[in-house]
Amino acid sequence: MSNDTQQPRGTALRHDPVYDTLQSSADFIELRRRYRTFVLPATALFLSWFLLYVVMSNWAGDFMSTKVVGNVNVALVFGLLQFVTTFLIAYVYSRYSTARLDPLADSLNHQYEEGKR
Repeated sequence: MSNDTQQPRGTALRHDPVYDTLQSSADFIELRRRYRTFVLPATALFLSWFLLYVVMSNWAGDFMSTKVVGNVNVALVFGLLQFVTTFLIAYVYSRYSTARLDPLADSLNHQYEEGKR
């Protein structure tokens, strides 16, 4: 990493006035709201699902060892569904971001570039 972009030790970071203006704008506040509207519930849902898997593996061994098909048991299905859930959340977030976050972020970036001139 180049030292050109790093602050010397012991100096305070300087705030960019253009960024400070954008940070208090309605678009920036809306961008943060939209981001949190997706990320917080998705994170809570996934963590709950993961903790259910851990709890069931720990304290519901009989249920988790139930055979579903052949040697495939409920625990294996739950484990594989963790991967499916991860990829599903990533896909849905990508779609959500493209439709709801990127237009606002692009607008804010354009405003930032205009303010820097």
